[in-house]
Amino acid sequence: MKASAIPKDKFSDPVVTAKGEKRAWVDLTALKTLWFNTGTLCNLTCANCYIESSPKNDALVYLTHEEVCTYLDEIERGNIPTEEIGITGGEPFMNPDILKIIEECLQRGFKLLVLTNAMLPMQRKKNSDPLLKIKDQYGDQMTIRVSVDHFNKDMHEEERGKQSWAPMIKGLKWLSDNEFTIDIAGRTRWGEKEEKLRDGFAVLFKEMGIVIDAYNKRELVLFPEMDETAEVQEITTKCWDILGVHPDEMMCSSSRMVVKRKGAYKPAVLACTLLAYDSAFELGTTLKEANKPVPLNHPHCAKFCVLGGGSCSVTD
Repeated sequence: MKASAIPKDKFSDPVVTAKGEKRAWVDLTALKTLWFNTGTLCNLTCANCYIESSPKNDALVYLTHEEVCTYLDEIERGNIPTEEIGITGGEPFMNPDILKIIEECLQRGFKLLVLTNAMLPMQRKKNSDPLLKIKDQYGDQMTIRVSVDHFNKDMHEEERGKQSWAPMIKGLKWLSDNEFTIDIAGRTRWGEKEEKLRDGFAVLFKEMGIVIDAYNKRELVLFPEMDETAEVQEITTKCWDILGVHPDEMMCSSSRMVVKRKGAYKPAVLACTLLAYDSAFELGTTLKEANKPVPLNHPHCAKFCVLGGGSCSVTD
């Protein structure tokens, strides 16, 4: 390769790294998990939200029940081996169609993972009463994942804002007391060792009477921080063997995410749940169009997925 063809900046070329090496990519081996981002509006403005959700950010507008059905129908028509549906936001329980979307996914036999901060939008009677009925009907087919950034109230509120702890704990206890299948999404942003974090969460869960095993990595998922400005190496095709990881272990080998951009005529399918605003990771408007290789051409690909070992699914 000629020197003039080598990109000057890291993560600027989908094929070649800044050092002129062949960039790694990931093929879609099977669409096991389909994510729906039901909108970026949220009741909180977190300090380090990967998708910049807030009470004012409607860059990704609410997905409707009808739009979700379009993709579930495509799965059925194409005999796509999807096992799990994930619902994320924003805060999903702010979406007016959320309960219909949840029930639709469950009626069709999918495992369902719903991400929430467990605060007032989930706790409102118009949401909580029907949610109880759904749980009674479908049991552990549905998992509710609650964001608890740290077992320490002050650190949690450092990320989520003042007075965010007590409402979250109230919602988490309600879920636990009513025997929902729940797990927790925590963060490692404070640099503590995993053992210390799990010990701290174990104490919290015991004190609060919350039925979660802090030492089970599916029940307590600890996500690495995602800082686009942090220095991170680009992933080349040689890295798989050097690092001892395989492309099929990456999220984008088995998952896609559906979003609807503000002003768009129809939803789009993205390669990744973490890169909602990068047009380079928009793969089309259908699941068929989205069945294509994904170049690992973003810092999150390296830091979160390849080096951090992050995954959002409950089936991995």
